[in-house]
Order: sequence, then structure tokens, then C-alpha cells
Amino acid sequence: MAPEVSAKSTDAARDTDPGPLVPEAYRPAPAADQPADPATVAGEANGSAGGRRRAPTEEKTKRQRRLEYPPAPEPLGVPVVDNHTHLDFRDGLVSVDVHQAMDAAEAVGVVGAIQVGCDVESARFTIEAIEAESRLLGAVAIHPNDAARLAERGHLDAALAEIETLAAHPRVRAVGETGLDYYRTGPEGVGDQQEAFRWHLELAHRLGKAVQIHDRDAHEDVVRILLDTPNRPERVVFHCFSGDAELARICNEQGWYMSFAGPVTFKANEELRGALAEAREELLLVETDAPFLTPHPWRGRPNAPYLVPLTLRGMAETRGAEADALAAAVAENTRRVYGYF
Repeated sequence: MAPEVSAKSTDAARDTDPGPLVPEAYRPAPAADQPADPATVAGEANGSAGGRRRAPTEEKTKRQRRLEYPPAPEPLGVPVVDNHTHLDFRDGLVSVDVHQAMDAAEAVGVVGAIQVGCDVESARFTIEAIEAESRLLGAVAIHPNDAARLAERGHLDAALAEIETLAAHPRVRAVGETGLDYYRTGPEGVGDQQEAFRWHLELAHRLGKAVQIHDRDAHEDVVRILLDTPNRPERVVFHCFSGDAELARICNEQGWYMSFAGPVTFKANEELRGALAEAREELLLVETDAPFLTPHPWRGRPNAPYLVPLTLRGMAETRGAEADALAAAVAENTRRVYGYF
């Protein structure tokens, strides 16, 4: 990995640094400084962030974040697709449109992405994006945290009705992200989350589409509801897989896909790498969950689909595999789940 290039010295670096640069669309103007109110930029979304807008600090450490995008990694030898990204979430010093985001991704071998809408507004954005950009397919749902909040206000049924309409779009290939999140929602919201999860599973089954599952601190209940749902979708994806080897073995047995994101590259996540090592190759996917979960060595910086190669290579290292061979397997798995672009 080449040394990081300062946003203010890009022109000079172009003449002196043979290593990769930040993609053009992600570079601030030379005179750009840190915003006066960085929380506004870090949390702003071109569409709605569904109550998950974050300040420029890391969630666990509370360290101040840097908002410059990292340099582009070495391109992959075999192209892959980013299984899960939020291109409507703004998290850096610049605003990048969907075409620019996919141009930067394609330059490093990430030839497509699944744009995920997790509330009504971001689902509407997703429809606009997949109609405008041929390298995107879509997934739409109500995020479990939003499901609990909307139910409390009496607005959940209306939101689900619109998701049902949007999910029928032919370029929406998955219902998601849906599932359970016990990290942010207290016990009073658990019932509403579980009912919304079942509703999304039945919708995906009825439409013949995959389901992308958000599972945070809720592994046992997610598995129980999946197994107890007779009309569950044929293709189940655990987005940003966060379980251990035991959950990976359950996914292996059930044929559920496991999509790994930046955390699998973090130094402390040996348990997660143990799950990756346990997973069957034909069930592996890769994602960014951008702009969140930026892989090592750029943890805490804004994330984007062009950084998928860092996670893919980290996955290959964990499994003792060649990166190109793993990329080829992941690409084929992605086609099985979502079809062709």
C-alpha cells in the first residue's frame, strides 16, 4: 500500500508518488478544509439515513475521525460485486454521485454493487439509482431499528406498504436489509422488530427474491425465526456477517450466504475470522456496507465500493486462498443470489 496522499497535495503527489491515489471523484478541491461542523458532513445523507446518521467519531472508541477517503487499492485480477452499499449516505468531505462511485469501483475490479435502501426515503433513492446506473441492483426494506420506531409512532404499516410496492421493481433483487438489532433497540421494540422481520421474509418469498439480513446481537432469534418461517426465501444472505464459527456452521447446513465486510480485517476479530474459515466457499460474498466499516488499514475513514479489494484480499489470506480464486468464487456466488445485471 502506498503512503497516504494529502488532499491538499494531490497535484504534487501525482508527479512524485508512483502508488495509488484517492480516486478523482473522492478528492476534495485543493482548497477544501475540514468543515466547520464536521458532524453535519459526516452524518448527512443525500437520501435519508433512517436515524443512523453518525458523527465523525468511531462508535466504540469515540476517537475523532478523519473524513478524507483512502487511496485506491491495487485492482483485483478477477472482478467482483459489492454485495451491500449505501450510496445515498454522505460520510466524507465530498459528495459523490452513483456514476462516479461506480467508475471508481470498476477501476479496481468492483464491477457492480447492490444499493440498499433501509427506510422509505432511501428505498426511493435506490429505485432512482438502479434506473440511472446499470452497474447497480437494488435491495429495499425497513431497517429493524426503524421498524421499532415507526411502530411506536403508528407509521410502520404505511412504510411497509410502500416497501412492498418498490420491492416489485425488476432491478430490485433482494428484500433488505431486514432482521433484528438488539444493540440499539431496547426490549420494548423487540416484538415489533420480529414481526417486521417475518413480514419481510414472507414478502421476499412471495416475490421470489433474496433477503438480506441485518443481525446484530440477535443471532439466536434470527436463526429461530428463519427456521420457524415456512415460506422463507430460497436465497438468504447474512449481510455484514458478525457471528462465530457455530453460526457459520448453521449457515453451511442451511445453505445461507455469508457476506463479509471490513471488520473481518480488524486485528481483534479472530472469532470472526474463525467463522470465515469455517464457511463453505460457495456461500461467501463480500461487501463494504459503505460508508461504514472501512477495512484495515483505513479503519475509521469513509468507506466506498472501491475499497472492496482490501476486504477480499483479507478474506483470502484468512482462508489460505489465492485472491483471484476466491474472487472468482465470490463472483459466481453473487450471480446465484442476484442474477445478472
